[in-house]
Amino acid sequence: MRITAVQGDITEQDVDAVVNAANSALLGGGGVDGAIHRRGGADILEACKKLRAGDYPDGLPVGQAVATTAGKLPARWVIHTVGPTYAASEDRSELLASCFRESLKVADTLGARTLAFPAISTGVYRYPLDEAADIAVRAVHDTATDVDVVRFVLFDNGSYEAFNTAIRRHE
Repeated sequence: MRITAVQGDITEQDVDAVVNAANSALLGGGGVDGAIHRRGGADILEACKKLRAGDYPDGLPVGQAVATTAGKLPARWVIHTVGPTYAASEDRSELLASCFRESLKVADTLGARTLAFPAISTGVYRYPLDEAADIAVRAVHDTATDVDVVRFVLFDNGSYEAFNTAIRRHE
């Protein structure tokens, strides 16, 4: 598997699936989640509402992943995952790593070969960027998958640099 980092907009990625840093409600929000819902359109929201009405009446648990259509995005699917909120008093790194492992498992069930990830939990969930990048890259690197290309798509230069450093460390 090839793991890369690019600075850009995840909603513009021409990949099989994009990963959404969702909230447990699956009904849109801010940051990456809001951008994916806005750009992808109403089809994504409708698919998320069906998930809430079916298998996830209480929302998607932290560290789990589920797929929907990508609506108007260039990708075919959106894989929604809920990252943990950072807490200095509690090690939540396993929950963060689970987001990446579970997303890769979902990608495999879909037959996705190219996947774009954001920097999960580093925004309003306050996970320290360098630590989150290391956890993310290690989890992807260590997960057995049929995905050929994993692209971390980072919005700002600081995130891009942190993920590039983590990728070099795990080569």
